[in-house]
Amino acid sequence: MTLEDPRKTLRAELRARRKALVASERIAAANGVAATLDQLADFLVDPRIAGDWAIDGELPLHSVVAKLSRRGQHYCLPRIIGPRQLAFVEWRPGVDLEANRYGIPEAVCSAADLLAPDAVDIVLLPLLGFDRQGHRIGYGGGYYDASFAFLRGRSEAGQPLLIGVGYAAQQVAAIAPAAWDVHLDYVATEKELIDCWAERA
Repeated sequence: MTLEDPRKTLRAELRARRKALVASERIAAANGVAATLDQLADFLVDPRIAGDWAIDGELPLHSVVAKLSRRGQHYCLPRIIGPRQLAFVEWRPGVDLEANRYGIPEAVCSAADLLAPDAVDIVLLPLLGFDRQGHRIGYGGGYYDASFAFLRGRSEAGQPLLIGVGYAAQQVAAIAPAAWDVHLDYVATEKELIDCWAERA
């Protein structure tokens, strides 16, 4: 059995788990994650915070974006620029969006507006599942792992800081890492901020 076989099964299970959440739980979780992220000092001051535009039941980040705007920080959306490669674009309400090949909204921009992955300070990564050691199950496209491959193999938090964002219900006991995986530094849920380095110690 290949590594992708159990991951495919786990993805299906985690999608079903997320789909089972009702609207009130999603709204409460969105507000809870915004409060959880504020426990991290860097999140309160770093100028460029990258995240995504939530789709398909992902945890919405509107509460996070509102707080960043009030603090004068910049929210950046990912944009596909090549095979498994992302760049980031500063976004604010009113900036036009367009759907990419996966139906995910991206900010309309010029090439001059694109930021390299190492030019943002913190990245909020979407996920289907996570464990407390910072292993993440995504959607299988590999865009984040490829784009942040320069952080692979580090022994401490790097630049940018990688924070998985999801519902507490998406936690699993353990995820077997693949060779191409880039580990998370933290995971933020509506219940807690998990320091993955401390959990691995």
